[in-house]
Amino acid sequence: MPSFEYEEKLWAKSKIVAGVDEVGRGCLAGPVVSAAVIIDQKSSSLEFIKELNDSKKLSKIKRNELEKLISDNFEFNYSFVDNNKIDEINILQASILSMDESIQKLKSKPDHLLIDGNRFKKYDIEYSLIIKGDSISYSIAAASILAKVRRDNYLIDIMDKEYPEYEFSKHKGYATKRHIELLKKYGPCKYHRLTFLKKIFSNQQKMF
Repeated sequence: MPSFEYEEKLWAKSKIVAGVDEVGRGCLAGPVVSAAVIIDQKSSSLEFIKELNDSKKLSKIKRNELEKLISDNFEFNYSFVDNNKIDEINILQASILSMDESIQKLKSKPDHLLIDGNRFKKYDIEYSLIIKGDSISYSIAAASILAKVRRDNYLIDIMDKEYPEYEFSKHKGYATKRHIELLKKYGPCKYHRLTFLKKIFSNQQKMF
């Protein structure tokens, strides 16, 4: 379960701490979405924080409930980087861009970032990389939940309504068996990451 172990060490030095995470990195379609969340020391005792965890370990109902509480109680921002940009600069750089944009859009400038994963870039704010950070840090877990709910809502409310034949609301763009079956049947739509499909389909001339 997450804790405030990292945050407390930084709060003791009067640091403003932001947790940062991204979702959708491994999908075949849709954007990669990042969020940055500042849980200040004064609000760290809020009871619902104990329920924060890696968004993948929470039910949809619980994620949505916690997303509302996070949005109402903490400073946050988020960023979408679409599939066209992902194809242009690659998924690693798109993920970093998305995280950077979510950080830059915060009203308060953090003194330290807690970032989920093991890759970022040279940055003007000091940061710590934490592998599986959404299961370790409450700040990163909060960012994970915000990013996950916003990305899921985009796939359900926008992509699935525009292209219902791909069933985006069910698989959320991930490389499920059903998604691949539908891709083979209909070919890619404007939301698919073409660079990802080239790695999956050997018979490319039938896909593009």
